[in-house]
Amino acid sequence: MRASPRLPLLRIALLACFIAAPATLRAQRDPSHHPTAADSAAVAGTVERFHRALAAGDSSAALALLAPDVLIQESGGQETRAEYRSHHLAADIEFARATRARQSPIAVRVRGGVAWASSTTLTRGEFRGRPIDSAGAELMVLTREARGWRIAAIHWSSHNRR
Repeated sequence: MRASPRLPLLRIALLACFIAAPATLRAQRDPSHHPTAADSAAVAGTVERFHRALAAGDSSAALALLAPDVLIQESGGQETRAEYRSHHLAADIEFARATRARQSPIAVRVRGGVAWASSTTLTRGEFRGRPIDSAGAELMVLTREARGWRIAAIHWSSHNRR
């Protein structure tokens, strides 16, 4: 009896399955492939720590939560981490300390090692001699790193409620 010409192909396919199976099982157990409630809580916690650092005037703590290649978009402009540190960080701290913001619950979505967190705010107070009554939206993209979640991108927008 002659061996089927498909038999070598079948053997190769089965061998490939046995080789790939451990990697597939590792991927299924890897939390970066299956986000958990703890992932969502850690992402939201990073966003909250960033806001608390601004409100406390702690620029070092705020910067520590930003990825080295973070991109910050606000008021039609875009800044790198270095530009944010030298331009708007001080004003954001001053604003956070002068006003009171009521933030909606942070909605988090995690896909592998990337997450995005969105929320809205109502902000009131006085900043540099002018009354503030605004509604805002925030979107942050975070990446999972060895030392935890870090903010890779921020987009802020707001409008006056008056």
